[in-house]
Amino acid sequence: MTVYQLTGAIRPYAWGSRTVIADLQGRPSPSDAPEAELWLGAHPGDPSTVAAPDGPVSLDALIAGDPPAHLGAEVAGTFGARLPYLLKILAAEAPLSLQAHPDPDYAREAWARQQADPTLPRNYTDAHHKPEMLVALTPFEALCGFRAPHLAADDIEAMGIASLTPVVKALRDSDLRTAVELLLSWPAGDRTALVEAVVAAGTSRLAVDLAAHYPGDPGVLVALLLNHVRLKPGEAIWMPAGNLHAYLRGAGIELMAASDNVLRGGLTPKRVDVEELLKVLRFEVLDDPLLHSEEVAPGVQTWRVPVPDFVLYRITLDGTRPPTEVPAAGPRVIVATAGDVFVGEAVDGTPVELTPGRAAYAPAEAGRIKLAGSGVAFVAAVP
Repeated sequence: MTVYQLTGAIRPYAWGSRTVIADLQGRPSPSDAPEAELWLGAHPGDPSTVAAPDGPVSLDALIAGDPPAHLGAEVAGTFGARLPYLLKILAAEAPLSLQAHPDPDYAREAWARQQADPTLPRNYTDAHHKPEMLVALTPFEALCGFRAPHLAADDIEAMGIASLTPVVKALRDSDLRTAVELLLSWPAGDRTALVEAVVAAGTSRLAVDLAAHYPGDPGVLVALLLNHVRLKPGEAIWMPAGNLHAYLRGAGIELMAASDNVLRGGLTPKRVDVEELLKVLRFEVLDDPLLHSEEVAPGVQTWRVPVPDFVLYRITLDGTRPPTEVPAAGPRVIVATAGDVFVGEAVDGTPVELTPGRAAYAPAEAGRIKLAGSGVAFVAAVP
């Protein structure tokens, strides 16, 4: 088994940047359409393409042809014939939806119910959970997890909007569930007036910014219940099951379990199912939204997450040290974000060269791999 050049699929969501991914890859920019996410993995929604000896092939098809060789016996035994994670480069120019994802047990149950009853809303695309993490490549803003309710109560009360008094009371009582339910179930005919009153109050820059993108959306108010996180490049956030979150702007490396189960609550033109979202939300305060890193070897940084599906490493090469071994076996996806990085050996025996925005795939049977050169690369793997 060798290391393969990997070509990802670009998702043209409307909130995406027309310059970030193109500039990273050295392509002309702005691009013709928004480029929101570069998918690097085997998710059936948009699998990457591998430069195999017999010609290009999708990564999911390559893995399905010999799961033990590509995944390793342990990963294949745990997750079946699928890559359990999806790596992305994300570039947000406008806010994404308020959303959360189910835990593993609920995802399995909800998927089974949906499959058995065709009259149910089609909220789920698979039977898997979707915890995710993001490491900022640029200054990055996000909403991540509930903050202390009394702080949100102070901000909403300062607006002086009488109709929001029940929301303020719920927050004073530390009743996040009721506060969220009140806002997301606000009468449709009164929503525009409510958001206009919030904007007119002028006490929240965040609310004003979100209302400019989503006028009349009660998610503008729900956003004020969440931690407003501003990441510097290299800082990270963790979004476990039931965590209400939304990305606002910036570019980052995102790694998640390979699922597309998303429950939306607002700040989106897409379908919103408040009733189902409330079933998966965890109404608990997230005191520290940041996911802190640790150095596990010279130039090798990781972020510990409490799930078996994935682990992320950032490897910094300065051109002076010997090649750096990736501290992971099994299936690995590698993407460079700076410099000139060389990975393992291709079918012709030469290392695979990665410039920024380019990726490679190393199957389990490739064994331990090393990175050389001068630059920065992120490696997704299974713990």
